[in-house]
Amino acid sequence: MMGAFLAMGTILVHSRGLCIVADTLKPGDARALAGKPGSWGCERVRCQCPDPLPFKGGPSWTRERTLVAVKPDGVQRRLVGDVIQRFERRGFTLVGMKMLQAPESVLAEHYQDLRRKPFYPALIRYMSSGPMVAMVWEGYNVVRASRAMIGHTDSAEAAPGTIRGDFSVHISRNVIHASDSVEGAQREIQLWFQSSELVSWADGGQHSSIHSA
Repeated sequence: MMGAFLAMGTILVHSRGLCIVADTLKPGDARALAGKPGSWGCERVRCQCPDPLPFKGGPSWTRERTLVAVKPDGVQRRLVGDVIQRFERRGFTLVGMKMLQAPESVLAEHYQDLRRKPFYPALIRYMSSGPMVAMVWEGYNVVRASRAMIGHTDSAEAAPGTIRGDFSVHISRNVIHASDSVEGAQREIQLWFQSSELVSWADGGQHSSIHSA
């Protein structure tokens, strides 16, 4: 039996055919979808769609990974859960996370482009002053989306509704970091994580391969 269980009118295309989903199916509809007779006593048909693929004619749905780090002030203020909640609700997949006291050597490589800035020594002292939480998130267009979610570096200019707009108190205590490009994300993920610390797991394609009719 093929199909899926999302919302009324949702269409999925996968390697074995087309899934048309409805909250309530009559026995005749169910037989037509499944291709064989059967008795359906529940209001919602549930079945597995193997290898979900994007709807034909839709976007490419290229999945990216990005580094997101809750800085020491965000950890101290117990904002880690709020950050995770926002990324999960956006539909991204958490594939790596760890809490650590960042070594100065790693911070120096991470912030190498800022080495000549006058605030660089204070930045390194701040980032190594307490534990931080580093995460890797995966999803469609996640690099650009995460930058929009965290907001402007300066809390005075960060829009309400962004993480910094809602929680940051000063440009030097702006709660969170997110990679600013796909290339930068790849470099930062390799810097902060071993490949063995990252996992790949299927979320059923619910965010990367659906198209509403």
